[in-house]
Amino acid sequence: MTDFWSRQRVLITGHTGFKGAWLSEQLLMKGANVFGAALPPEGPDDLFERLDLGNRLDHRIVDIRDYAALRARLVEAQPDVIIHMAACSLVRRSYRDPLETWRTNLLGSVNLMEALRETGAMCAVVMVTTDKVYANAETGESFEESDRLGGNDPYSASKATSELAVHSYRQSYFTDGGARLATARAGNVIGGGDYAEDRIVPDLVRALAAKKTLKLRNPSSIRPWQHVLDPLAGYLRLAEALTKPETNQFQRAFNFGPAKDDRRSVSDLVEVALRQWPGDVETAPSSSSLPESKTLRLNAELALDLLGWRPRWSFERAVTETIDWYHQVHEGVDPVTLTQNQILAYEAQT
Repeated sequence: MTDFWSRQRVLITGHTGFKGAWLSEQLLMKGANVFGAALPPEGPDDLFERLDLGNRLDHRIVDIRDYAALRARLVEAQPDVIIHMAACSLVRRSYRDPLETWRTNLLGSVNLMEALRETGAMCAVVMVTTDKVYANAETGESFEESDRLGGNDPYSASKATSELAVHSYRQSYFTDGGARLATARAGNVIGGGDYAEDRIVPDLVRALAAKKTLKLRNPSSIRPWQHVLDPLAGYLRLAEALTKPETNQFQRAFNFGPAKDDRRSVSDLVEVALRQWPGDVETAPSSSSLPESKTLRLNAELALDLLGWRPRWSFERAVTETIDWYHQVHEGVDPVTLTQNQILAYEAQT
């Protein structure tokens, strides 16, 4: 896999985000030529800034809602592979600003595909969506790729409709060549360097660093937790498959989720985290009236069968590595070294 990515031209949309920064570092270590298109990072603590990626890859500020700017970036980069991750990715924020969410998640994705159509770009494209694209009736069953799409909140619905847009463009314009598109649906991703609002790990780490008590909103909620390196490995495996001569079976949706016995609750995650970095937590029912799913589970057997992908790090390992990253950074350890060492440890595990 390292040999494949060496000198590949890879365009990452959303490279200034949490997952985008991890992916950028991973690809740089593999010898790829990395091109970015994203909004500026939100603050100096963002992983993109901590890793100094603005000086280590071909970095451009591009709003994917701006068709002309995105098209120009595509033409400039001439990518072999595109990983499209730019998005408004927070459920609770999407309730506050639905218009921005829809414009970014749906129209931003359409802008990229239209640019691919107009330019005739011949590249592999992984369009990253989410586990929340499914119509969730709270049955507790694991979602398969063929299950009905849905989404009650603006974030989930906008991502579900972007899946439909990908299908439409693929069937309408790319059946006889051109770009090769697949979508990737990952679970709740954790890892060092995420400082977003209203996410359990960043909220917990902020409380631990400040020696404050964290108030848990929904301790019994179950999520498909996974370390960020697991889905990223899936995206790369899928992108590589899309470059092969026979790609029809890969031009579809794929789930990337944890093993069946690693779907744990919020309280399970906090319990493991506090073993690594002790602190205080208490349950405090949310005062917000905004609904959130109680249970999300993904069936990732298709990725195993067609791509040979499987999660490498268990729930406990994922949480431990995540909290260790934050704790060491808090103690003054270089985040670049930490990040690279975790990538090397992950790659070494079979």
